[in-house]
Amino acid sequence: MTTPWPPRTTARRPLAPRVAAPREPVDPARIGRRVVRRRAKGMDAGAVALALEDARFDARQASRHEDLAGDVRGPAELAEWERIEQLLAAAPAGTLYDPDTDPVVREELDADAAAAAAREADLREAARVAARADELQALRELHALEQTEPRAGDEAARDELTRRAGGHVQADVDGWLAHALAAHLGHYRDPAAREEAAGLLSPPVLAHAALLAELARLVPGTDMEQLAFAARLATIEPEATGALAAFLTRAHPAL
Repeated sequence: MTTPWPPRTTARRPLAPRVAAPREPVDPARIGRRVVRRRAKGMDAGAVALALEDARFDARQASRHEDLAGDVRGPAELAEWERIEQLLAAAPAGTLYDPDTDPVVREELDADAAAAAAREADLREAARVAARADELQALRELHALEQTEPRAGDEAARDELTRRAGGHVQADVDGWLAHALAAHLGHYRDPAAREEAAGLLSPPVLAHAALLAELARLVPGTDMEQLAFAARLATIEPEATGALAAFLTRAHPAL
């Protein structure tokens, strides 16, 4: 079978520039807590109590200034001094504060490490998707897309190409994926991948694939060029196209 291809666009589109990963926003409250922990390191309960009184005094002074009403660092520092005071109060007499053994600090560090790992994984996945989108774009320009089998993650690459085009529907890529889904090509040989595609591809692509599959089943060996109308129907009326595919299945269930 050959693939139904909508009219090709021959104009070359430049590859999207790589954008640096955004930096994490500054968190004044977090900065304040870290400052307190550095200052408190090596302090005993008495020294922490004195530092807490100073922090309370600063808080009272700040409350008199309207321009500091939205400050979050000061209250965060005060709350951290109070927490450390309670921590040492529950510890044996003479215990010195050490952020390295502070359970709250350790939990935050573990959470930071997990978040950093997740961000790194997201960046790697974004780079993989962008590279695959570049590859699909090159295949389009070489008129070789129809000879390529899709692989896992191409749904995201399709979305990346659409994003680069300012939201413009990628008709040739959509047709390619619909045909592959209908004919169980590439990673769509796996039933789990076909099921997952229902949540990854747009309704027109899914409706197009469903109709192609039923038409190919009804008329085996049909030249897929003759079924180009299926793409137009799915684009204009995806719900009706899906309903038509379901109707054909019920009308001829055992062909």
